[in-house]
Amino acid sequence: MADKPQKSARKAPQAPRRGAVQHRIGLADRSRGWVRHHLEVASQAFFRLWSTPVASIMTLAVLAIALALPGFLFTALKNVDQLTNGLETDPHISLYLKVELSDARVDQFSRELLLRQDLASVELISREKGLEDFKRYTRFDDLLEFFDTNPLPAVITLIPLSRDSDTLVQLQTELAQLPEVDEARLDLEWVRRLEAFMALATRGAWVLGGLLALTVLLVVGNTVRMTIESRRDEIQVSKLVGATDAWVRRPFLYSGVWFGLFGALLAWLLAQLALALLSEPVQALAALYLNGYVVQGLGFSESLMLLLTGMVLGLGGAWLAVARHLRDIEPG
Repeated sequence: MADKPQKSARKAPQAPRRGAVQHRIGLADRSRGWVRHHLEVASQAFFRLWSTPVASIMTLAVLAIALALPGFLFTALKNVDQLTNGLETDPHISLYLKVELSDARVDQFSRELLLRQDLASVELISREKGLEDFKRYTRFDDLLEFFDTNPLPAVITLIPLSRDSDTLVQLQTELAQLPEVDEARLDLEWVRRLEAFMALATRGAWVLGGLLALTVLLVVGNTVRMTIESRRDEIQVSKLVGATDAWVRRPFLYSGVWFGLFGALLAWLLAQLALALLSEPVQALAALYLNGYVVQGLGFSESLMLLLTGMVLGLGGAWLAVARHLRDIEPG
């Protein structure tokens, strides 16, 4: 008789375990129901989008153009940057030697420059080579008939190790004072102009992208606002039966996401089409300066960024419209 109470006492702690299992199952059911509800709302918003195809296509066309322009500009800047990286953009110092220097002294002077620690390379263009290039690349070779001797000086092209502007100017001044040098020219201005142009173009692309992003927000917001107004009675009935603001808001947010996604897809197609149309003439022009240059389109990361940007802007525009107009609709 004493053993029976002990057995019942051992079985008593098992009751909370069944309750804990039931609680976990309830959370899983609620999670599945939440996901299922969101999928259903997203599906309904997708099909509702195409219930008015003309209006939806016009809205998507505006969104596609607004998103395609900055995408095309950034891709064009990427190609220009690739093209300029392939060019020889190192600053040069050209030393025009005095004409009366003998060939032996010119060769000795170029070897002396090779010993300098602040120069990356030294290239000597002899007077004969300069005369040959002048005849080949210019149409003024007839003028040479008026000279008894070669009037062109020997030229030494230097590439300094430093890229600092002040250091380069100082080196130019130092080399110009050498007795063998008649003139020293620093070829740095076009590099500065190119860098300034690229910085200006990049800043302009960001400014234009920001303005067009604001356009996307306003277009999606206005579209969602009109959708809210067309469904005012449905929203009032839903609130009468106890629907929360989050439940009423959800379909419109998904509509904004769909607008942003499809607008970004169309923008991707437009940008790729524009690049394909310009690819052939750009490659023909680049072939004059570089070999093997290929125009690059939107890569995977750029395409993914474009799609995500469109979806975020669509969601943001829909949220602004819903937050502004949904609170004004209350059951009478």
